[in-house]
Amino acid sequence: MPVGLFRVCLLVITAIVNHPLFFPKENGTVPENTEEIIQKMKEREESLRLQQLRLEQEIADQEATQKALEKAAVVVEESKEERVRWDMWTALSMVIFLLIELWRQDFQEGNWQDIGGEEDDMAVLGKAFKGVAFPDKAVLASFYEKRILGTTGDMARMREMVEGFADDLLEALRSVCNRDADMEVEDCMGVGSMYENWRVRKPFVCDLIVPFAPPEPYCFRCQTWCSGDAFPPDEQGYGTIKVCRADEDVTGCICDKTKLGEDMLCLLHSQVSSTRPSSEMEDLLCFKNTQYLDADQVMKWFQIAVTKAWNRISHKYEFDLSFSLLDSPGALKIKFKSGKSIAFNLTPVVQYENSDVYFISHFPRSSLAADIPSSTHWFLTFAVYERRFIQLVSKTLPANACHVSCLQILSFLHGKQCSLTGPSGLTNYHLKTVLLHLLQACPSQDWAPEKLEARLQDMLKFLEKCLHEKKLYHFFIGNGNVPAELGFPIIFQRAEPLNLFRPFVLRRDIYRKMVDTFHEMLRNMSALINEYTVHTPLAHTNGIRKEPL
Repeated sequence: MPVGLFRVCLLVITAIVNHPLFFPKENGTVPENTEEIIQKMKEREESLRLQQLRLEQEIADQEATQKALEKAAVVVEESKEERVRWDMWTALSMVIFLLIELWRQDFQEGNWQDIGGEEDDMAVLGKAFKGVAFPDKAVLASFYEKRILGTTGDMARMREMVEGFADDLLEALRSVCNRDADMEVEDCMGVGSMYENWRVRKPFVCDLIVPFAPPEPYCFRCQTWCSGDAFPPDEQGYGTIKVCRADEDVTGCICDKTKLGEDMLCLLHSQVSSTRPSSEMEDLLCFKNTQYLDADQVMKWFQIAVTKAWNRISHKYEFDLSFSLLDSPGALKIKFKSGKSIAFNLTPVVQYENSDVYFISHFPRSSLAADIPSSTHWFLTFAVYERRFIQLVSKTLPANACHVSCLQILSFLHGKQCSLTGPSGLTNYHLKTVLLHLLQACPSQDWAPEKLEARLQDMLKFLEKCLHEKKLYHFFIGNGNVPAELGFPIIFQRAEPLNLFRPFVLRRDIYRKMVDTFHEMLRNMSALINEYTVHTPLAHTNGIRKEPL
């Protein structure tokens, strides 16, 4: 019983203590805490809503990016397919281009046999020949006989006189030179149109080249553009000449390139032989502080030597000798008391190894070497081989062949046209190069005298083609079909062909002048020939522009 009463009392007390009205002050803050919680819940809800919007935006951006990447991948794939197709067409175009280029080179290397022939006649001539009345065989034969043929005897007499005097002058030159210090001069050789019997225009000028060599113990080491070392394109056709001791290694010793110590000596070269004062090399006509032969120094030495030689033998002759042109140091003129004069060129050259190719210091009256890179660069001349080739081919041609006549007529027409309209880049050497190519391409029987008209047309057609393409290749350089009888150096046959028209590619004004001169010459051809032909019917001049001569 007492225990039960105790439990009831404890329950009552507990109920009274836990009644909410028993502690009114402590429970009065309950409503305020609820509002804060609600406010925080609202803020949390807003924050979650903003995060949800941000996540939705990010998801949308990612989807857009994914779509853009997929679209770009499709574009790249399509471009790859197009590139493959384009590469295939490019490769096919390159193959076609290479085939055309190979065919063109094969055609240019000597397959010109089909360019000639009377069956082609005027039908295959280019636009420049339209409206041009070509002289017939009778007119050409009459013109050649009355205007050109009579000059052959004059050339022979002049050559004989000039050669005799040149030999005497060079003998006197050797006597005034110091054999131990000066260059050694050899006998002269005649080259060019006067010695190939096709020069027609007066005044006649003989071209003589004079090989020379250095005094002992020196020698010349020649290097050409095709000898292996890289030469710039504008130096093709040139070479350099190094003055060395005869006992010097061709490849050079390391003592010549490296400074040895004072207590070290080269086992191959003594100190005396390896040391070359600059004054010694200048005495050997080298460019300052180099071992390379200077063309300007050579010409100055040659002029002084010729002057001394003439002073020694002048008393034997009844004429005066002088240098005729300032820009051509080897141009000499003989003046007789009667007022007449004879001009000739005496040019020093250096022999290339044991061949008849020569390094020439300058070209008188020629634009072949107008832009020489420097005075240590020498142009190579193949004039001796050109003369020998014409002589060799002439032996296989019919009697009285017309090859020389074609070149004479064309040279005459070109000279007359230049006298009317002024000089152009086209030279007689270009005309001779055309003839050399045709001599190798055409059969021997095509050069019979009665085929003069057809062969003259072939030369004009070939020249027109070269002017149109701006390509006229040197006859010997790069020509693998040179007759073996000439003994021509193989190094030049294996070289890249040398384009004689290359200087005119970038000089449009000169090229335009050259083409205009050629076209004008064609239009005036019949008028010029009729002007110098006696008893020629005037019918041949109809439709041709005739200008005063």
